[in-house]
Amino acid sequence: MTQTRFETLQDAIKTYGAAAFENLMRCKGFGEAVVREFPTYIGCDDGCVRAVPPTGQFDPRKDYGEAAFSYAHREVIVLEPIQFGIALTVKNQEDSGALWLRTAIAVEVTGDSFDVYVAQSPIIHVPLDYKGKLEPVHEAIYREFLNTFKLEVLEFNDKRFETRVGFIPD
Repeated sequence: MTQTRFETLQDAIKTYGAAAFENLMRCKGFGEAVVREFPTYIGCDDGCVRAVPPTGQFDPRKDYGEAAFSYAHREVIVLEPIQFGIALTVKNQEDSGALWLRTAIAVEVTGDSFDVYVAQSPIIHVPLDYKGKLEPVHEAIYREFLNTFKLEVLEFNDKRFETRVGFIPD
């Protein structure tokens, strides 16, 4: 018997739903591995690194669990890149304070690999069997954090801003 157009649409939606769910599960596992292995990559304690929401306010000390991933805030699973944030807390060497940074990561399954976007870095392709193959992603995250400070210092030292911006006491 021939399918109706409606039945054909139902089959297409079923295939789409399965792909969306597979993408979500694979990307979630990938994101968790990136966060879990990042402390070893940069040489810090596990407590210095957390998965956090990729945008908006957050607490770098809080364990967000599933809420760190973009799909957690959607009522419907769609076939799209999964986003999450990674926060790094760096304790000051001179005092008891600490500074934290966050960068957003987007990941999606494309064929037999993950396409990974770390902030504004070029796309990184990682095989679906990513065990032992996360170094390019970790390096991009590390570079993003490091560049944050380098750019701020460059702007601070830029003489063009010396007389254009300033603060005066009350």
